Amino acid sequence: MSNKNLKAHLALLFVTIFYGANYTIAKEVMPNYIHPFGFILTRAMGATILYWLFSFTYKTVKIEKKDFPKLMLLAVFAVAANQLTFFTGLNITTPVNASIIMITNPIVVVVLSVFFLKEKISSWKIFGIIFGISGASILLLFKKNFSFGPQTMEGDLFVFLNSIFWAIYLILVKPLLKKYPAKAIMKWIFLFGTIYVIPFGYSDFVAVNWASIPMFVWGCILFVVVIVTFVTYFLNTYALQELSPSVVSSYIYLQPVFATIIALLFKKDELNAIKIMAAFLICFGVYFSTKTSGLKKKIEK
Repeated sequence: MSNKNLKAHLALLFVTIFYGANYTIAKEVMPNYIHPFGFILTRAMGATILYWLFSFTYKTVKIEKKDFPKLMLLAVFAVAANQLTFFTGLNITTPVNASIIMITNPIVVVVLSVFFLKEKISSWKIFGIIFGISGASILLLFKKNFSFGPQTMEGDLFVFLNSIFWAIYLILVKPLLKKYPAKAIMKWIFLFGTIYVIPFGYSDFVAVNWASIPMFVWGCILFVVVIVTFVTYFLNTYALQELSPSVVSSYIYLQPVFATIIALLFKKDELNAIKIMAAFLICFGVYFSTKTSGLKKKIEK
């Protein structure tokens, strides 16, 4: 494994930890203090400001005019549709349900990779998907607040749509990463994404009583804006420069593992044989998924 590949995998590990914590932390904010669409606008605007401030720290990268429509389209799948469906769904379903549904993302990515990136599905990748889904499902299904049914169906559907939109983004952004660094792409994606979100989130945003928000909830808001949005989006896109979309998406299997580890550290959960078995299955799943990362892939320009 090259040094660049190692850095990409480490970046994905950090993304996985942050995303694993996001399901519960975001629920501390919604809907008691900020309604979902208002929170999305807060998140998008905050990340946009951070990305443009960050752009002053490096040499300006010129984007060709013909690529701006592509960036505008990517903003739909990466920010607008992605966030609107996820936060809407999370607001009316449970964090556990959302976690379970999101493990479908690697399957969607693999299918799209076959059609758009001409990536071959190897036996290793099939094993990785089977092990990853099995382990994550076992770990999540044994949680006490798991409950699929009519009361969560609408929220579950929105989260599944989010999974599809994120998969489309991972596929479409890959060719542009051959031309531009991740940091140059992200500032434009979030700028356009914020513009798209304003009509949906403006009324919820201006209705927020910011002065009444407790410090703990402010901490949750900052975590989602700075870490889960600005940092993780950048690290995900950075990793895509070195790894295939299917490898990047396979790390989602590790989210419930890190969520469980955090719960154990804070004595909110107990370790047992089922959780150990599930963790091993997930680790094998991610390993088998990354076995294909060395294959040559034809990227359609």
